[in-house]
Amino acid sequence: MIDNKKFSRAKKAPVVTNNTKYRPGDVVSLKVVRMNENAAFLDAGTGNTSDDIMLHKLQQTSEVNIGDEVKVYLYLDPSKRLTASMKLPKMREGQLGYVRVLSVTRDGGFVDIGAERGVFLPYSQMRGHVNPGQLVWVRLYRDKSGRQAVTMRVEEDMVKASKPAEGLKIGDKVTGTIYNILPEGFFLFTNQRFIAFLHRSEVPGGRLDFGQEVTCRVTYLREDGRINVSMRLQKENALVADAQDIYDFLVKRNGSMPYCDSTPLEIIKQKFGISKAAFKRALGHLMKEGKVRQENGWTYLTEGQQEK
Repeated sequence: MIDNKKFSRAKKAPVVTNNTKYRPGDVVSLKVVRMNENAAFLDAGTGNTSDDIMLHKLQQTSEVNIGDEVKVYLYLDPSKRLTASMKLPKMREGQLGYVRVLSVTRDGGFVDIGAERGVFLPYSQMRGHVNPGQLVWVRLYRDKSGRQAVTMRVEEDMVKASKPAEGLKIGDKVTGTIYNILPEGFFLFTNQRFIAFLHRSEVPGGRLDFGQEVTCRVTYLREDGRINVSMRLQKENALVADAQDIYDFLVKRNGSMPYCDSTPLEIIKQKFGISKAAFKRALGHLMKEGKVRQENGWTYLTEGQQEK
């Protein structure tokens, strides 16, 4: 996890029957003051044994004894009582984390921070269409009621957590995950903690999702320490790949298609997912190899190719 903030569900203040200074979501070290066959009980610091916090055997990751100081994560059980677990979260308040979505409801969702309970992701703090199992970037915080929650609005935190891109050159490959999406494109946080911008035109198909991991090629080193990247092949490789896609398309259509050099850009983009210039280059490559010919707005495989 990255030091820079995650959340738990709630619109009303939590009901905590234990009369303590501790809150759900706290990670604290407490002393074992008594035990029974099912649980240990931790000193809540009130002087009243009825306020002791239960640490059930199922929530113990190692053996505990009376007098031990144990580090625990506090959460509310189904009866709204403050309860302890030795299974500690992988995030602290104010930290960034790349976490898995556990479930989604009409009010929001819950994400896994490695603790005993999932933490609430309010609908107002979601970005895009979030689905169970999806990995997303979040920051852990406390809402106005004092409960923990997470937000996907992490743009400023990512800037603080990032570092200037160094040791790269044009053409190098980087892998990163998407933390912000704008109409123009996508912002990635790379494995090296660089911030990369991926323009939508540099994405085959033009669509990616929050949290998605992608590998890109560096196309520009910016003066501000960030980089621009592309998912498209370099022109030489793209030419061959595009030509093969068009050739395969023709084969599936029994050797002909109603598209050529003069076909409008919108149709080319919709059918092949490439620019008009890339389409024309690929067609030219196929014609130079004698594999296709154009006639009256149509493109055909040559006779030799049709027989293959």
